[in-house]
Amino acid sequence: MRLRRFLENPSVDVDEMVASAAVRTSVATADRHVLAIQDTTSVRSDPQGGGGLSLHAMIAVDADDGALLGLIEARYLERGQGRRDQRKAMAYAAKESRRWQEAAQAAALMCGGARRVTVIADRESDVYEAFALAPEGVEMLVRSAQDRSLDDDGRLFATIDALPEAARQRLALPARGGRKPRETMMAVRLARVDLARPRTRRASEGLPKSVSVTVVDVREVDPPSGETPLHWRLITTCPVSNAEDAFAVADLYRRRWAIEQLFRAMKTQGFDIEALRQAQDLHRQKLVTLLLIAAVIVQQLVHARDLVPGCAPRPILDAFMPEDIPLLESCCAELEGKTERQKNPHPRRSLQYASWVCARLGGWTGYYGKPGPIVMLRGWQQFQDIKLGWTMANIQAAIRDL
Repeated sequence: MRLRRFLENPSVDVDEMVASAAVRTSVATADRHVLAIQDTTSVRSDPQGGGGLSLHAMIAVDADDGALLGLIEARYLERGQGRRDQRKAMAYAAKESRRWQEAAQAAALMCGGARRVTVIADRESDVYEAFALAPEGVEMLVRSAQDRSLDDDGRLFATIDALPEAARQRLALPARGGRKPRETMMAVRLARVDLARPRTRRASEGLPKSVSVTVVDVREVDPPSGETPLHWRLITTCPVSNAEDAFAVADLYRRRWAIEQLFRAMKTQGFDIEALRQAQDLHRQKLVTLLLIAAVIVQQLVHARDLVPGCAPRPILDAFMPEDIPLLESCCAELEGKTERQKNPHPRRSLQYASWVCARLGGWTGYYGKPGPIVMLRGWQQFQDIKLGWTMANIQAAIRDL
């Protein structure tokens, strides 16, 4: 009943929830190189196919240590059927693809105190308008999906394929998507090109004739038999003057995996948003937004398991409120054992300290392996239950003292 009242309360607004989370993120991004990573995931699919409800989200990640700083933007797309043939005739304001450029604007606004902002997205965001309308002071890094026309009447893929290798570098590829971990050799090519404005789309009318970008092509050399070679064609406005810069851009793009991990925490093995049965999409959006914010916190805790060498501990206020600190310290005192392995090794008021507490609450013993997202999720939920009891006890004590 309490959940139903929450979902039906007209004062509970999705945009307000997202804005509140984004303000906290804005504080955490000050004086940092921020990777503003965006992607879209399905929330509800129509049984007939071709439509449904999708979530488009953007998160802030620290480029130096990979820490998830928080949520920047989130919006929902209600997708209908039968619009594919109309795409070229639609104005830009009516197209779903405008979300990529509008999220970049949100990054420029919410990360205004950052030292540098780089917007990163996968192939679906390879949209001319996203580059032509990119906010001032924001760099773009997108994986290419289109063999685009160039301003000199050439084609993008043929131009980059014809270039000689600039350098090679060994790369450790982690296990992912059924792929076994392996160390491999990667070759890089790079070129400065001018992307030509599409001539057959109404959405591109009035935009500059061309946009100048750098293409960084990174491809695997001699992959193992049976393995699909890794190949990224990256389009970027980041400064790239040599092969070292090009490999650095590729390393930044690899951080895009953070948003895939976030969506994983929201789905089957985490909060299981696919199982939600709300009949009204507005109620579903409110609930999914809450779970999105919670999933961000869980991923922050997962990253905080270990202190990155050379980086300062993350502040506990990245993921917790000031009033949570005494309760976290009380839980820690109860959870610590007598041996060094059973002691919290992290400084108080650091996110690492809180991560240790949540891992122990989630069932991690402190001895074997590292606590993963599911353990952190269980521990964070356990902490929220303890917090509820703690709050109720304090309210009752205050009432008695009146």
